[in-house]
Order: sequence, then C-alpha cells, then structure tokens
Amino acid sequence: MSEPITGAAAGVAGWTIIGGLAGIGTIGAGLASVVVMSMTKPKTEREWRVALICTVVGSIGGGAAVVQYYGLEHWAQTAIGLAAMFGLAFACGLPAWCIVRALFRYFERRTDADLIDLVKDVKEAL
Repeated sequence: MSEPITGAAAGVAGWTIIGGLAGIGTIGAGLASVVVMSMTKPKTEREWRVALICTVVGSIGGGAAVVQYYGLEHWAQTAIGLAAMFGLAFACGLPAWCIVRALFRYFERRTDADLIDLVKDVKEAL
C-alpha cells in the first residue's frame, strides 16, 4: 500500500497535466480566433458566432488530430513540448476560419440556389 501523501501528490500532478493540456488547446484556440477576426472582420453577428465556434473547434480538434497522427503525445511531458502543442492548436484554427469565411461568401452569392444546384457546382469544380 502506498503512502497517502505520495498517492495524493501523484493524483494532483496527474490532474495538473490534464488541465494543462486542456488549457493549452483552449488558449491556442482563443488566440487563433482573435488573430483571424482582427485580420478579416465578420460582416454579421451570426457569421461571427459561427466562425468563432468553427475556429475554436478546428483549433482544438485539428491540433489534437495532428498530435495523434504524428505521435507527439510525449511533448506533453515538458514545458517546451506544451508550448509546441500550443502552437499546433493555434495553427490548426486558422484554416478553419478561412474555410468558414469562404463558405459564407459562396452561400451569399448563391442565395437563390437549392441544394441540388450547390452539389452540381461542387461536382463541376472538382
């Protein structure tokens, strides 16, 4: 049986690491959102909300996918590695914003089109 103090310290350290990883992804996602919104201001509040959510989800999900795909989980064991993960999360949010903005522009130009017309346009473009 382990000592209570050692077990408690290990538990606190584990939760700190988990909280640190979640915090790094969230901070990176937030900063990515601020940067892209500063460069290209959304036209409507609706567009702002959708783009913000997509940027944050793209940042956290995309960053996690990159870490998983390349096997970079061991970076979480050092402060420098966490900073690098922060950079990945930040960088993965930027394309999400661009994609959302491009879709908004496309749909604004095609307000009278139905779903079949949109699918035909995509097939022709590919």
